[in-house]
Amino acid sequence: SSRPVSRSLGLPARASPTVVSMAAAAAPTHLARRCAATGAASASFRTGAALRAACRTGSFRGQTAGQAPGHVQANLVILPRQHAEDFEQFCVANAAPCPLLEVTAPGQYEAARLAPGSDLRRDLPKYRVWQDGELKEERDDVADLWDDSMQAFLIGCSFTWEDLLAAAGLTPRHVEEGKNVPMFDTSIELKGVGPFGGRMVVSMRPYRPEEVQAVRDLTAAYPAAHGAPVHVGAPGEIGVRNLRAPDYGEGVEVRPGEVPVFWACGVTPANALKQARLPLAITHAPGHMFVADTTNEALKSWKVPGNWRARPTAVE
Repeated sequence: SSRPVSRSLGLPARASPTVVSMAAAAAPTHLARRCAATGAASASFRTGAALRAACRTGSFRGQTAGQAPGHVQANLVILPRQHAEDFEQFCVANAAPCPLLEVTAPGQYEAARLAPGSDLRRDLPKYRVWQDGELKEERDDVADLWDDSMQAFLIGCSFTWEDLLAAAGLTPRHVEEGKNVPMFDTSIELKGVGPFGGRMVVSMRPYRPEEVQAVRDLTAAYPAAHGAPVHVGAPGEIGVRNLRAPDYGEGVEVRPGEVPVFWACGVTPANALKQARLPLAITHAPGHMFVADTTNEALKSWKVPGNWRARPTAVE
């Protein structure tokens, strides 16, 4: 595909692509609708390539949960080059919540490793545009905001192993209830790099104590999709005060005798971007992920930069 023409990083007025102003956006809990129930509906697309083609033509604008079963879904962050190195090192230093799958070169909008021939400016169903740390708009195409300084970051997502948990008889509660996974701000400090820092966000799935080891073993095999739990039980130890009132997503039933199991969550880098208050940043809209050609099974063998650590700032 042809390369884009460099242009200002401002936010010009335009008739297209489709834009939703944030005056009409959803409430703050919508920030975490990235983990809708994986098996809630039968897939319309069997492959990542088919879904991306539909996004590019504008015929698909829905959430990607349950689409292209068995294919990797990833969080997307797009930044100007002057902030890209710091953000990459921030991900490397916090590999549990920010497992880097691919980083493009400046101006390159193809995810050549995850999906050769893809166009990261057009191949997601919905994007979010941030300015000075504020959410400005949602849109279905960011080609006119792209220039030759832009770099894209694709970050692993727990969609990869949620269907595997279900297949093992360990279906996550939010999938059973048809909800978005509950996610919580924590007191777990991140390792700061440049303007990026803050605290880890975690997702929670309750299990019986005798199930925890099987859940841990299955998810630990996927460090490129957040890996093993970062905490089990005692939510107060990580600053979570009320399991019934998540900061993002929706609350789920925790049955008598169950313990909460917490995983590092991909909302973490989005929060770091907000706190950095950059002049311009672009992300996927929650729940509207980049769907790759790489399979979940293949991702099991992928190594991500940095060392997975449940407490990124802990002294080794």
